[in-house]
Amino acid sequence: MFMVPISNPHLKRTIRPLYAHHQATTWAGFLDPARDKSVEILPGTVMARKGKEIFTPYTGAAGQVPFGLSAFFVSTDLGVDEVTDSGSNTFTCWVGDGTALFEILAPAFDVDATWTEPMDGSTVLLTGNGEGRLTPAGATAANAIAELIEVVSPTKITVRPFRPVPATTP
Repeated sequence: MFMVPISNPHLKRTIRPLYAHHQATTWAGFLDPARDKSVEILPGTVMARKGKEIFTPYTGAAGQVPFGLSAFFVSTDLGVDEVTDSGSNTFTCWVGDGTALFEILAPAFDVDATWTEPMDGSTVLLTGNGEGRLTPAGATAANAIAELIEVVSPTKITVRPFRPVPATTP
């Protein structure tokens, strides 16, 4: 259950599964204790898998590959730390199979990016910016974690998350 802090009673979970019961999986693991703690993690933040089941925010650093979308808050700015407050370092990412749909609420996506839905049938890929926020800026087939489905409003988007295809060696 999400316990809203008294200091921020209007806080909402910033990721909402629309089609996820059979189309997405919550992947259990642990939050990297060596991560950059200045990077706020909101539900919907793009996460990378460091190895085994260790997750850290995806920043686009060399060697990082997006893995999934955070299910939890770890935010000192908002006064919510669902990982530390639980008494453990357990963490969960949503991993889509390409048929799941999620609503992502601001500020869990890059609100300063240009968000336009293509009207020609093309695909808008999404990756994480330097803070792990979903953004179309710089998204390629190699670093994409989701596809933009709809811009609902300036504070809400709908995305189709998918696992990146691993690079193959000849």
